Amino acid sequence: MKPSSSPSNTDSSISELARQLNLSHPLVQLAETIDWQSFEQTFGRVVKASGGRPALPTRLMVGLHYLKALYDESDETVVAKWVENPYWQHFCGEQVFQHELPCHPTSLGKWRKQIGVDGFEQLLGQIIQTAMRAAVMRPKEIERVNVDTTVQEKAVAFPTDARLYNHARVTLVRAARKRSVQLRQSYVRVGKYAFFKQSRYRVARQLKRARKYTRKLRTYLGRVIRDIERKLPQPDAEMAVLLSRAKRIEQQQRNDSNKLYSMHAPEVECIAKGKAHKRYEFGCKVVFVTTSANNWIVGAAAVHGNPYDGSTLSHVIAQTNQLTGVKPKQAAVDKGFRGSKHHPEGLQVLVAGTRKFKGVLKRLVKRRSAIEPVIGHLKHDHALKRNFLKGKQGDRINALLAACGFNLRKLCRCFVELTHASAIA
Repeated sequence: MKPSSSPSNTDSSISELARQLNLSHPLVQLAETIDWQSFEQTFGRVVKASGGRPALPTRLMVGLHYLKALYDESDETVVAKWVENPYWQHFCGEQVFQHELPCHPTSLGKWRKQIGVDGFEQLLGQIIQTAMRAAVMRPKEIERVNVDTTVQEKAVAFPTDARLYNHARVTLVRAARKRSVQLRQSYVRVGKYAFFKQSRYRVARQLKRARKYTRKLRTYLGRVIRDIERKLPQPDAEMAVLLSRAKRIEQQQRNDSNKLYSMHAPEVECIAKGKAHKRYEFGCKVVFVTTSANNWIVGAAAVHGNPYDGSTLSHVIAQTNQLTGVKPKQAAVDKGFRGSKHHPEGLQVLVAGTRKFKGVLKRLVKRRSAIEPVIGHLKHDHALKRNFLKGKQGDRINALLAACGFNLRKLCRCFVELTHASAIA
C-alpha cells in the first residue's frame, strides 16, 4: 500500500471526492477549519528524521487519530471503516475515493511513538484553536475553569494473588519454551487445576481451602523461577525483566506498598476513590480541566504515582496556559484539592463545600459539578474507561486522545446547529 498525496488546506479548488459529498456535513466543515499545515510543519520533521521508507502523509495520520478519538475506534477498525466512508477519506485529505487500506494498523502505533505526548498535546491545542476560529468558544471562557480527577483503568484482569501467581508462571513457562529451555516441570496441568479450585472455593466463601490453593500456586511459581535461574544463568534482557517481575510478585505481601499488579503492565497502580460500587481501580489518575461556561476540555494529563489531587493542579493549569495561550484566573474544584500550599500563584481556587460563597463565586462553585458528566462521556464514549495503549506514555496519550474526541464531538454538534440556524434564516 502506497501513501496517497494529501491536498493543501489552502487549495481553493474542490476535489473530485468533495463534489460527491454534502458540503454542510460537520466533518467537511471541520476539515476546512482545522489548520493542517501546522501539523505538517511540526510532525513532518520528526517522522522523516527517523530514516527508512517514505513517511505516510501527516494529514492522513492526524486525521485517522482524530477519527479514532471521535468515534471510539481501535487502530484496526478505524483503518477498516476509512475505506468504506467517503467523508472520513475527505477529512484525511483524499481527493479521489480510495478502495485500499490507507496503511497497516500497526503504523498508527509507530506514529504515536514517534510524536510522543508533546505531539498529542498539540493535537488537543489545535482543536481548541479551531473552536476559537469557528467562534464557538471565546478565549475569555478559559479564565474560569473546573478541575477534577478520575481513574483511567488499564486493560488488565482484576489482580488477585492467585491470578498473579498463575499468570506469572504461565508467562515464564512460555518464555522458557521460546528459548528452548527444558524445565523440570511446567505445572501446566496441576497449576490450571489449582487455579480452578481456588476460584471455586473463593466464590463459595470457603476461604481456608481457597488460601491453601493460593499457596500451592505460589509454590509452583517459585519452583519455575528457580529452575529457570539454574538452567539459564545469563538470561537475555527480556527474560531478565520477566524473572524480576515474577520474583517481585512471588515475594510481595498483602499490605506492601508499591506492589506489582500485572506482568505486562508494571505501571498499573491501585487507586481507591471511595466509590461504593468499585472499591479499587487499577490504572492511573487523570486530571481534566474544562471551561465553566460550555464544558470545553482545555487541559488533560495522566499522572502516575497516585499523587494527592491538589499537587496536580499546578501542572494541569500550566498545560492549559500552554495549549490555549490564556491563563485561568479561577478554578472550581472539589475537596480533594484542599491545601493552599499546592495551589499555583495567581489562581483563585474555589473548593466546594469548604465555606459559604456568595454572588458570582457561589454560581461558579455550583457549576463545578458540570465536569462530572464530562468525565462520564469520556469514559463511555471516548475510550477512557479502559486503556489498551502500552506503558506510561500510552496512559498519557490515551487521556489526550479522549479529550480530543470529546471536543471534536462538541465541534461537530456546533457545526450542525449553525447549519440548521442558517437554513432557517
